[in-house]
Amino acid sequence: MSHASDITHVVIAFDDNRLASELLGQFDQNLAIIEQKLGVEAVARGNQVTVRGRPEACAQARLALDLLYVRLQQGHEVGPADVEGAIRMAIADDEQLSLPSLEPKGRLAMAQISTRRRTVMARNPAQDAYIRAMDRAELVFGMGPAGTGKTYLAVAYAAALIERGDVSRLILSRPAVEAGERLGFLPGDMKEKVDPYLRPLYDALYDMMPPEKVERGLTSGMIEVAPLAFMRGRTLANAVVILDEAQNTTSMQMKMFLTRLGEGSRMIVTGDPTQVDLPPGQISGLVEASELLRDVPGIVQIKFTDVDVVRHPLVGRIVRAYDKAPPRPVSPPPRGALSGGPA
Repeated sequence: MSHASDITHVVIAFDDNRLASELLGQFDQNLAIIEQKLGVEAVARGNQVTVRGRPEACAQARLALDLLYVRLQQGHEVGPADVEGAIRMAIADDEQLSLPSLEPKGRLAMAQISTRRRTVMARNPAQDAYIRAMDRAELVFGMGPAGTGKTYLAVAYAAALIERGDVSRLILSRPAVEAGERLGFLPGDMKEKVDPYLRPLYDALYDMMPPEKVERGLTSGMIEVAPLAFMRGRTLANAVVILDEAQNTTSMQMKMFLTRLGEGSRMIVTGDPTQVDLPPGQISGLVEASELLRDVPGIVQIKFTDVDVVRHPLVGRIVRAYDKAPPRPVSPPPRGALSGGPA
């Protein structure tokens, strides 16, 4: 139980009444989220918010509200997910990477990616560090569980580079290995075989760019979507190259891919080291590369955890449950069964 001396209050004033109203949300729902997550009491009167609680919690509430207000000033909407993201950022303010563009007043700044179609802002410190890493490094690894936004943000950043003219090509790739299946057993021509594996990349791309521009890019070759096997023998210059689901690369495939980096290019490698679908005993190229390249200058590795999941809150709890479970032995295939063959 807190003593009276441990309680403080701060008054935060906003100069635009309309934006202040949007900041609070319908029936002050955004303010209620801040109260619940930070354990403070918050009361709004007009364009002012009075926050009462522990000093550090009040300071975090101020930072979160400032961050959301700046977002509204930039013309973006604020919803419950944005509020929760701002709270995470405020709690981890001390861990935030510094940028010259940060406001000198000590206000919290959240990294963002903007294209003509939409703007995506970081919703937790890991996403913030990831976006900033893509800004400053030629090779970035984004590793962690599903739902952390590692693939979506990579494609968003690549789309922004294309739109700004910083690179001339966007290349999206994945290893064609999923839960024991192989391309040869799937119906259709090569494009029909490959498309299901690359659907998450397509979805993110269409979210960030107008559909007609994506279609033109795919037709002209400005945007290329290909399985990892097609990268061999190429030098990828003046391009942004994304390798998704990289945990399913072999050691040799990963080395082959990373050595494709050409002049004026950037690479982003994403994957979840806990979800390897390679045959038993096969070393994941992602896991190996993260160890071998740990101290190489020019390479940044960002590791996401279950607390960084930005999908439904239940997803984070599911990830934690699986992480806590003891590993189970892998059963050998039935005698005479062909690995990767049809059931």
